[in-house]
Amino acid sequence: MTLFRLDASILPASSASRALADLVEAEWTASHPDSTVTRRDLAADPVPATTWADAVTGGFVEAEHRTPAQNDARALATAFADELIGADALLFAVPLYNYGVSQHFKTWFDLAYTDPRIDPSGTALRGKPATLVTVLGGNYAPGTPKEGWDHSTGWLRRVLEDVWGLDLRVVQRPFTLVGVNPALDAFTDTAQELKAAAENDAVAYGREIAALRGSQVA
Repeated sequence: MTLFRLDASILPASSASRALADLVEAEWTASHPDSTVTRRDLAADPVPATTWADAVTGGFVEAEHRTPAQNDARALATAFADELIGADALLFAVPLYNYGVSQHFKTWFDLAYTDPRIDPSGTALRGKPATLVTVLGGNYAPGTPKEGWDHSTGWLRRVLEDVWGLDLRVVQRPFTLVGVNPALDAFTDTAQELKAAAENDAVAYGREIAALRGSQVA
């Protein structure tokens, strides 16, 4: 049994997304104590921005005519896809940055997506249990002043759930900057409630993907 975990936070020591992902992972490990957790930390080991273009252009030429950069990019895309396909369940921890998806995650996704097993025609990930943990510094829920400014969560759901066909659960924690940004001090109680709700979801979804995968294996 293998859990694949990807982290995209650039601040690992204080990362709210990593803390929630830890809860999901703990439930998985409790259910499958002998399982392996395969990790990819996109902050510690970011994907070079040029790699996607190298992988794409390398696909237009025969292998013997590819540049070393194109060969390396396509090999890395294969490695990314292997990690996803080989895992029994997936865990993604991706914060909202500047109202959009983390560039680290987007670069990783674009490269992985060039592998034909999980490209637009690929089906290798369909139905695989997965949890997305995402955190937001503010609150962009309906009725808030910045409703609609979260341009990350919808995109993440689209590519993970609709494009790759994952059996996806989403843990979201807003207001992570409460206690950091004094302008948000008025929302302290709300932030604590949202944090507790997200932690409960992380535990529940960790148990859920563990039980789901365990029943499929059995």
